[in-house]
Amino acid sequence: MREEVKAKLIQRAAPLFGKKPEELTEDLRFVEDLNAKSVHYSQITTFLEDEFDVEIPYMTFRRKKTIGEAIEYVYDLVENG
Repeated sequence: MREEVKAKLIQRAAPLFGKKPEELTEDLRFVEDLNAKSVHYSQITTFLEDEFDVEIPYMTFRRKKTIGEAIEYVYDLVENG
């Protein structure tokens, strides 16, 4: 399931940041490396909520510094509610 979360997050994030999916590694930082803005976080969380039928608290998600941290956070929500 973690790989599915990773694939979906990267699927949505890649076009938002003008990157190819293979360029988005788990150690990339949202703000420092990808110049993430509020709209990016909002679009990613909305997409993942629809894909996994889970509520993702926006502000908590936004505090995740790397793609890997975000994957772990969403994976935990999907697995444990």
